[in-house]
Amino acid sequence: MKRCYSLLFSLFLLGLSTAHADQSKDFGDYTIHYSAFTTDVLTADVARSYNITRSKNRALLNISVLKKVMDASVKPVRAQVEASATNLSAQLKTFEVRELNDQGAVYYIAESQVNHRETLKFEIAVTPAGEENTYRFSFSQQFFTD
Repeated sequence: MKRCYSLLFSLFLLGLSTAHADQSKDFGDYTIHYSAFTTDVLTADVARSYNITRSKNRALLNISVLKKVMDASVKPVRAQVEASATNLSAQLKTFEVRELNDQGAVYYIAESQVNHRETLKFEIAVTPAGEENTYRFSFSQQFFTD
């Protein structure tokens, strides 16, 4: 449990530190938070615990889905998450998204190789569990690996 909270806290802080803006999208009752960063910034223990390859040439996509509840708070929810990206040369990268779920916290992560100064335009599709609507959005992130 302690390791999970270390990962979640690390991912949250990294999302904040790499954010160019709020890095979230609102869709009615749902807020989807997202970030992408190189995996070399994760601690070795966190990376090992969750089978994430640490490298300055490896990007980690991180997504969480929160549902707004009546008392003005939010709760994490499970979802079907699909992700792909294209670089500026129109090369397509597909991602195998996996779920991290522990003690009620739910994150979706995926990894990919990246080059120095490579910009990826991510296309994300999220269908919260029990919902018919799929929420789609895109964002771009440039990676600096040198």
